[in-house]
Amino acid sequence: MLALRLEHPWLQPWAVVRAVVQLAILTVILNGVISNGWFVLAFLLVMASAATWVIYRRLRVSAHYLPFLFGTVAVSSALPMLIVFSTGGVAFTPRYLLAVGGIIIGNAMTVSTLMGRSLGALLVSQRDELEAWLSVGATPRRSAQRAVRSAASTALIPSTDQTRTTGIVTLPGAFVGAVFAGASPLQAAEFQMVVLAAILAAGALTVASFTWMFGAPVLLPLVESPLGRVSVARRDAAR
Repeated sequence: MLALRLEHPWLQPWAVVRAVVQLAILTVILNGVISNGWFVLAFLLVMASAATWVIYRRLRVSAHYLPFLFGTVAVSSALPMLIVFSTGGVAFTPRYLLAVGGIIIGNAMTVSTLMGRSLGALLVSQRDELEAWLSVGATPRRSAQRAVRSAASTALIPSTDQTRTTGIVTLPGAFVGAVFAGASPLQAAEFQMVVLAAILAAGALTVASFTWMFGAPVLLPLVESPLGRVSVARRDAAR
């Protein structure tokens, strides 16, 4: 990493160290959690809170956006999970609830970070276009429409590519884990497809939430800056 002269070359090695420690702690915790539905729900809330903190740190938004970020992660993850379990796509057990919930929350976190960072950069690179739209009377939301759509598309690329290349380029963790747990390849494939569909649905809900909150900029930055430093309008300013 030092040879590549990255901005923060220590981040990747530190991420590996953290992963080792966190997985060790998780292994101990799961022995007492995985069989109790209420403990699993509490653990999912901890996951959503941790994901919210990561997004907050990455986007460097104002602290008053924390409830919005948590709500985005929680709702975007909960709605696909509700459909998955209520329709019988996956058995409603603490074990599956934890597995599916953890995967979806993690992907919602990734989509949120990519959406926020991409939109912040695009508002700078497309500043002249946005000002032109505003000068002819367009609403803030209409003027930023192209930037928002581009940022949303970028944020959904990892989830989309993962789904498109499943079984050809990648062997997804849910599929491999189900096979190792004793499920037949067909059962594992069915489980994986449900998970992938839920991930895409959560991603779509996430970008929709970010579009609602940050898709109508009132003041445009002069230089590239975190999304949180762009003055934004909520729904009433976009009408």
